[in-house]
Amino acid sequence: MTTSHAVAGPAAFGLRGAPSAARARDPRPGIAGLPPDALGAWFAERGLPAYRARQVLDATWRGSETTFDAITTLSADVKAALAGAFRFDTIADTEVRPADGGLTEKALHTVSDGLLIESVLMHYPARAASRERHTLCISSQAGCAVGCPFCATGELGMERDLETAEIVDQVRHAARHLAHDGRRLTNVVFMGMGEPLLNLDRVLEAIEALNDKARFGLGARHITLSTSGVVPGIRRLTALGPQFTLAVSLHAARNALRDVLVPLNRRWPVEEVVAAARDHAAATGRRVTYELTMIAGINDTDTDADALAALLRGDHAHVNLIPMNPVAHTPWTGSSPERIDAFAARIRAAGIATTIRRNRGTEIGAACGQLAAEHAGEAPPIVVRRRRERLVAQSAAALRGERSAEPVPAGVGE
Repeated sequence: MTTSHAVAGPAAFGLRGAPSAARARDPRPGIAGLPPDALGAWFAERGLPAYRARQVLDATWRGSETTFDAITTLSADVKAALAGAFRFDTIADTEVRPADGGLTEKALHTVSDGLLIESVLMHYPARAASRERHTLCISSQAGCAVGCPFCATGELGMERDLETAEIVDQVRHAARHLAHDGRRLTNVVFMGMGEPLLNLDRVLEAIEALNDKARFGLGARHITLSTSGVVPGIRRLTALGPQFTLAVSLHAARNALRDVLVPLNRRWPVEEVVAAARDHAAATGRRVTYELTMIAGINDTDTDADALAALLRGDHAHVNLIPMNPVAHTPWTGSSPERIDAFAARIRAAGIATTIRRNRGTEIGAACGQLAAEHAGEAPPIVVRRRRERLVAQSAAALRGERSAEPVPAGVGE
């Protein structure tokens, strides 16, 4: 799958399809978003022993239960009280599509107000040099406000931030699925729908829950947080000092081109983004990963490779090159394997570690937002044509070195 920071632009192009079936959001918080001390306080307020809270905690994070009723150690009265106050699962429905011979599973989740979010479970069999891994890519927002025109999520526009429980329930769903076959989730990446650093409070709560030994117990070094370049959010992460991996969806090292590919670059230019990431690497000792979605004739030239090498030379960094997944309403195509190989060789010659990634699940639309966009319906052909024409003009100007005069996407913050 490609990185996912999606397009605020489609709203401007009038591309958004039929909206999700809107309904009122369930006001009950998800139980998985509740810290252990808050759950303990809820039981204490009702004069119930502390071990009851631990039973609920274990059922939430380690059990196979999917409802409060299924927790056999609780009385009917306690189950009813819990169900009245909390949701055991914030995901109302899930559609799963397998691909790659079962190595990739794309899940389309419906949350309580009818919005659609996505997660992707990727399986990596054991090899001589590595253990078996099961990596889940999760969403932090329904839609996205950033504006990357090669990303399918942007065709949906921005809906809302996800609640903490809505984020971690994607993980619980995948973990229960794996447990059926005696397997366990080994890695979580915040690289699905949305920009995590624009929902940072809830994302940090989700990471705390995933890392907490009393809850999911996943080591911080098995968690990757991706951003398209929200500099204040990167700086905040650095001050907190977490040990998870920071990934930056860079996509271009030249400002004029990145203005088009990652429109919040108009607010935080690429040099500021890399400087913040560099400081994060220095403070945490953790290597920063830079993601580039490779687009034929747009950001895959020798000039782009040399600009990237100059930008990252000497940094504690790793570059992932990912062919662009086909995305409706976009005039571009993914770079050829030969062009990506040449690009990678040029970066490696500058001493920068580089990996060429293979897209997973292309036959099921595993790029972020593709299944949800499919459910949203098609935009009118004339609107699609105008958007394509505008992107062609914008990218041509960028390749001439002209900075964008477009405003920063609404909702990316200051």
